[in-house]
Amino acid sequence: MTNRHRIGKVHTAMALAAGAFLILAGCVTDGANEPDHGAGQIRHTLALPSLPQPVSNNAVARVATEEGHYLVSFAGLLKEKRWSDTTAATYVLEPGARAWSRAPDVPGDEGRLASIAVAAAGHAYVFGGYTVAEDHSEVSLPLVHRFDPVSQEYVRLADMPVPVDDAMALVYQDRYIYLVSGWHDTANVNLVQRYDIEQDTWVQATAYPGAPVFGHAGGIVGRDLVVCGGVKIKTHREGPREFVIGEQCFAGTIRDDDARRIDWRVIEPMPDAARYRAAAAGSEALRGVVFVGGSDNPYNYNGIGYNGTPSAPENTIWLFDVEVGRWVGLGHQPLATMDHRALLETPDGFVTIGGMLQDQKVTDRVIATPLSRPVR
Repeated sequence: MTNRHRIGKVHTAMALAAGAFLILAGCVTDGANEPDHGAGQIRHTLALPSLPQPVSNNAVARVATEEGHYLVSFAGLLKEKRWSDTTAATYVLEPGARAWSRAPDVPGDEGRLASIAVAAAGHAYVFGGYTVAEDHSEVSLPLVHRFDPVSQEYVRLADMPVPVDDAMALVYQDRYIYLVSGWHDTANVNLVQRYDIEQDTWVQATAYPGAPVFGHAGGIVGRDLVVCGGVKIKTHREGPREFVIGEQCFAGTIRDDDARRIDWRVIEPMPDAARYRAAAAGSEALRGVVFVGGSDNPYNYNGIGYNGTPSAPENTIWLFDVEVGRWVGLGHQPLATMDHRALLETPDGFVTIGGMLQDQKVTDRVIATPLSRPVR
C-alpha cells in the first residue's frame, strides 16, 4: 500500500509561554496586496481553557444547543508523534466550564488521524479519518457518527460511499454536509460527497474542479463555498510521485433548485502562500471565509516535510470576501500554528484547538481571536 506519511526526524520544540496576548491592529489589502493599515483590526487573542493533553490533527466542532455552545475535540495525534500516538479521545468544553471533560472515545476501537467534524442541528458529526499501522501503512475509514455533547452519546450513521480522510466538510441549510475531495487509501479523490442528516443518505454532488487534494481548508457563507490549498500528487515518468502544495483556490455556489449542483469557478490564490492544514471557517458576520495558520511546506503527520525539511507554521490571517471577491488581510497571530482540521467561530472569537507550534511541537493551547469586519 502506498504510504503518504514517511517518518522523519523529530525536532526538539521550544517552550512557549501560556496566557493571553495583545495584538496590534491588522491591515486590509487592496487588489495589489498593498496594506491599508488600520482599516481592519484584530483586537486581541484569548487563551481559553487548555485541552487535558496536547493533541494535533484533531477534528473539532462548535455545537450550539439550548444550554449554550459546546466545543468538542475528536481523535488526533499525541505529542510524541509516533505511529502509535494516534488517539480516539473525545474532549468537551461545556458552556461556562473552566476545564475540558473527557467523553467516550470516538467509536472504532483505535486512534485515528485526519477525521472531519462539523456541527449541524444541535449535534456534531464525525467523518472518517485514517489509522496508521506499525509499518506505517494507512487505511481510510468509512465511519460516520453523530455525537450529542449534552448526553455525550454516539450514534452510528450510514458509512461514506467512498471513505476519505483529510477532506473538508461544509454545512448547508443545517441539513446537508458536503465532504470535498480528500484522500482515499492510496490517492486523492475529486469527489464531493453530500450527506443528508435528515435522511441518513449520501449522494454525489458536482465534483471538485481542480487537482484533487488533501489537507485543504475552506468554508461556506450562505450558498457560497471557498476552498484553498492542500496537497496534490505530482507524478513523473520515472521515480516516485511527489506530494506538493496545491496553489489553486476555488469558489462555488450551491444551486437553489438542486443542492447537489455546485457551480465552481477559479479565484485568486491566497496572497502570501498556499497553505496545508490551515484552520478555516465561513463567517456570516464577516461575509467571507477566514483562514488562520497552516504551513506552506506539506509534511508527514509528525510535522516533517515530504521534502525532508521541518515544516513551520504561518501566522497571517486572511479573509476571502465573498461579496466583492477579493482577499483581505486581517493581520497576524502572535502564536503561529498549523496542523488544524477547522476553525470555529464562537462568541469569544475564531478558535483553534490544539495543533502544532514552531518546531513541530504539539500543543494543548485553545486560542480565540476576535476579528471585526474591515472597513472598505
